[in-house]
Amino acid sequence: MSEIAVIGAGAWGTGLSIVLGRKGSHRVRLWAHEKEVCESITQRRVNERFLPGRTIPHSVTVSNDLATVLEGAQIVVSVMPSQHCRALFEKMRPLLRPGTSIVSATKGLEEGSLLRMTEVISQVLQGGGGNAPRVCALSGPSFAQEVARGDPTAVTVASADAELGSTIQREFSDPSFRVYTNTDVIGVELGGALKNVIAIAAGISDGLGLGHNSVAALITRGLAEMTRLVVACSGRAETMAGLAGLGDLVLTCTGGLSRNRSVGIELGRGKKLPGIVTGMHGMVAEGIFTTTAAVGLAQVRGVEMPITEQMHAILHQGKAPRDAIYELMTRSGKSESSAFGS
Repeated sequence: MSEIAVIGAGAWGTGLSIVLGRKGSHRVRLWAHEKEVCESITQRRVNERFLPGRTIPHSVTVSNDLATVLEGAQIVVSVMPSQHCRALFEKMRPLLRPGTSIVSATKGLEEGSLLRMTEVISQVLQGGGGNAPRVCALSGPSFAQEVARGDPTAVTVASADAELGSTIQREFSDPSFRVYTNTDVIGVELGGALKNVIAIAAGISDGLGLGHNSVAALITRGLAEMTRLVVACSGRAETMAGLAGLGDLVLTCTGGLSRNRSVGIELGRGKKLPGIVTGMHGMVAEGIFTTTAAVGLAQVRGVEMPITEQMHAILHQGKAPRDAIYELMTRSGKSESSAFGS
């Protein structure tokens, strides 16, 4: 029986715990920052704050203590918000046993360093000496509510280590949760992070009352600029045509459960970002943070990302959404003959 620790009891962390717990072949321990989440799961088997209405199997236990959750863990699933990843792994480093497999399921970039989550994790764990950590990335179109409900879902796990990828594929897969493997860690991680930025743009379009034409254009051109950055960072263009690219992009730009899209809708309706964030009651829209990091990464790599740049101006510089759309629509004429054209 596998011992699995899930670090982060938000909606996605809870959803993954349900997937792993329902297999019956795992002992799953879930770490929650919030004590009320621990009480809710322990007493009622439901995470009423972040994933209401979804019963958590009894094979999943929950704790607020990292040492308790990590003891004996063979696989650690990292599902905390991106901006807490480094600090939490600093605390976790002395508690992890050698050879532990780390699955990063956080879709974001670290502000400041511009690093992907597997890079942050590897940097922290290698800083403690010893062997290089075994780290992979899990991504794809997967709303937590639907995953927890048992809707058929397909995701991908990316690792340069074929054995690690196959192990995670086997341990996570069940008849409702299909896991593919991929060796393009860069593309899978960047796809999962960057699509959140485009989803905010799609939400803004909806909030402004624009139609399907506008959203289709944002998805298509958003995919083009995501692909440019992925290739510039040595990822593969074909990854962006898969689950972690186009699949997740379409879901997050069109689905009603998308937090990033919801942020965009409120911005399009004229609300200010601080008020929107306050109204989320502790839930995180990763695209808010990723936008800044993506702009910085694009500048470092010399890549033009007009939609991302306009989202940054709206989110962090107070630009009016209609002004941003006008600038996008009145840019100089371009050719679409190249998949990577700007």
